[in-house]
Amino acid sequence: MNAYDDDDDHERDFDDAGEDSVEAQVWRLLLLINPGDEETALQQFAAYRDAVQAGDEGDPVEVVGRVIDWRSGFYVDAQDPRSLVQALDELAARWSLAIDWDGEPDDEEFFEDTDVAALLAVAGDRLAEFGYVVWAWEPGDGTFAGWITLARDSEPMRELAAAMGIGLRTAGELG
Repeated sequence: MNAYDDDDDHERDFDDAGEDSVEAQVWRLLLLINPGDEETALQQFAAYRDAVQAGDEGDPVEVVGRVIDWRSGFYVDAQDPRSLVQALDELAARWSLAIDWDGEPDDEEFFEDTDVAALLAVAGDRLAEFGYVVWAWEPGDGTFAGWITLARDSEPMRELAAAMGIGLRTAGELG
């Protein structure tokens, strides 16, 4: 067995259950939210598997959310726009992008007349200019969660979200 065979086995051992298995869906999701960064997707997939093997009984998307938080996704309180700005700025920096927030987030006054949904829409508009889509959903506990993908991956993302039971929408669709 050579090094190529080892890599091939590592990538296929979760694929044996079929294209529709939860693990296969999680793997596809991680590839979509880590465009051009398969290494991060592999690390996150390993962390996902470890969490599941350790008995994490959460919904697969909840487990993924914990694994990717602030590296490839965000999970913020609906009343905490400051955390959303910080999270999205960090995520955009992965591609050397900066979001123009239509104001200065360092000023306290910036957050007085805005909310998380409005800021998601701004981020979605700005990142769309560079070929990215901000995706989000409301897990139902007064929070927003989501990630960023390439715009060309929008249809596969919608299909995968539907298959996984995620009420995912683009940031602009939240308002």
